[in-house]
Amino acid sequence: MTETTTQAPVKSSWLPMVSLFLAQVLMSFNVAALPISLGGMVSDFGVPPTVASTTIVMYGLAVAALVMTGAKLGQRVGWVLIFRVVVALFAGSAVMMLMAPTVWWAIAGQAVAGAAAAIIVPSIVALIAENYRGPQQATAIGAIGSARAISGVSAFLIGGTLGTLVGWRPLFFIVLGIAVAVFALSFTLRGDRGDASIRIDLVASLLIGAAIVLLTLGFNNLNSWGAVAATPAAPFSILGLSPAPVLIVLGLVLGQGFFLWTRRRMREGKVPLIDLSVLGSSRERAAVYAMFIVVALEACVNFTIPLYIQIVQGRTPFDTSLAMMPFNLTVFITATLVVRFYTRYPPRTIGVFGFILTTAALVWLSVVVTNNWETIPTIAGLIVFGIGQGALVTLVFNVLVTAAPAELAGDVGSLRGTTQNLASAVGTALAGALLVSLLALNVGRAVVEHPELPPSLVSQVDLNEVNFISNDDLRVVLETTDATPAQVDAAVAVNEEARLRTLKLGLLLLAAVSALAILPASRLPQYRPHEIPDPSPRRGAE
Repeated sequence: MTETTTQAPVKSSWLPMVSLFLAQVLMSFNVAALPISLGGMVSDFGVPPTVASTTIVMYGLAVAALVMTGAKLGQRVGWVLIFRVVVALFAGSAVMMLMAPTVWWAIAGQAVAGAAAAIIVPSIVALIAENYRGPQQATAIGAIGSARAISGVSAFLIGGTLGTLVGWRPLFFIVLGIAVAVFALSFTLRGDRGDASIRIDLVASLLIGAAIVLLTLGFNNLNSWGAVAATPAAPFSILGLSPAPVLIVLGLVLGQGFFLWTRRRMREGKVPLIDLSVLGSSRERAAVYAMFIVVALEACVNFTIPLYIQIVQGRTPFDTSLAMMPFNLTVFITATLVVRFYTRYPPRTIGVFGFILTTAALVWLSVVVTNNWETIPTIAGLIVFGIGQGALVTLVFNVLVTAAPAELAGDVGSLRGTTQNLASAVGTALAGALLVSLLALNVGRAVVEHPELPPSLVSQVDLNEVNFISNDDLRVVLETTDATPAQVDAAVAVNEEARLRTLKLGLLLLAAVSALAILPASRLPQYRPHEIPDPSPRRGAE
């Protein structure tokens, strides 16, 4: 009788799974919509692209700062109840985006969305575990993993079309509609009522949350506030120093404080916010370092391409979606198929090879890239980068899951969510700061060397406020000066050359970071082939 029951388990309805699948689509569609909306927000709100990109940073920042606390809160309140609350909160964030009168409303809307996602991320996995068993559970978690990639690709296609024909705001009508559907379907879910005896380590929550906020704010404002000395744009200065590096240092100090506090609680036998044994060996730490770098590189690419296509070239969001398609499709396909190689090659081999691919692709792009992203060499470079990226993102999480016991799967999920979202926020922030800084240096040098741009004209333009603008916008700015038509043409030519040089140098610097990541990848484990589990059922824990 027992054997028969094992062979023919009772199957649950897939209807609850629709709600969880759409919840993952909700988050992924929102994230993918933000880069496509960049040009529209710049135009609507009249702000530089680096300010508009703060919406991307803020979302990742909120998720990274709150996901550990969100996991514990779900256990205490009950997963179904907290799931419904935060989905309604996500719907509210979409309304804020739709009605935003200024860019700060949009930034606040993404902060709300990120706070909601910090609880949706662990709740999806917990609710799958409560609603499905055995093979159905594995299938459900695998479906969540594919939902993230599929929704990202579809968001670029739908978002690019809507952004071109209508505008960026209708994208968030779709987000709102998905949130309403998820909320309605959530009543098919079953779950426990929570455990009121669970205590959330508020000290650890405050330490890690504050650390992530300070780190992200510091990195995000290195360019505008100053890397060392405070600029006029800085909100305050500390003995003439910019607050940006000070915030970074404080964030690092608080981060160390979090680890010291958590180790103390574990020694005392108390429940920590996250069990640090998931980082117990050099292999797990190497996996986290590799994960941070590869996600940060992806964020840099996802920021750079829309920036150049929409802002520099002045092209449509649909053009952006087409340019991103080779990269996004390649990431999705590779992340799905790389599992087949786990029985042949150890994680160390795949990790090192993956970073070699991303490094080679970035070097190649820095050589062949022009202001036109549709050239065959450029597409080939993006495809190779996507192959390395897709393989690495799946691999490093598999290493963490394999090394941790089953009861610590939630802690691994929290660690992954924190690392990925912090890396995405920091990667976007650093990409903006790096590119603007390089552009200012290139423009400054080119202006000094150009014979048709006299100092009297240069003095009328504030080179300290150099940013990425289209040729048409640059001509509008120069109309406020006494520049002659020939000088205007010369200035536009200087800006075009400086932008392309900045892009190439930026890609080379990213290639250097990718090459450095080969070091932690070389410390990944060397499992024997029969010891490597199939990680695909766990890929949904995002």
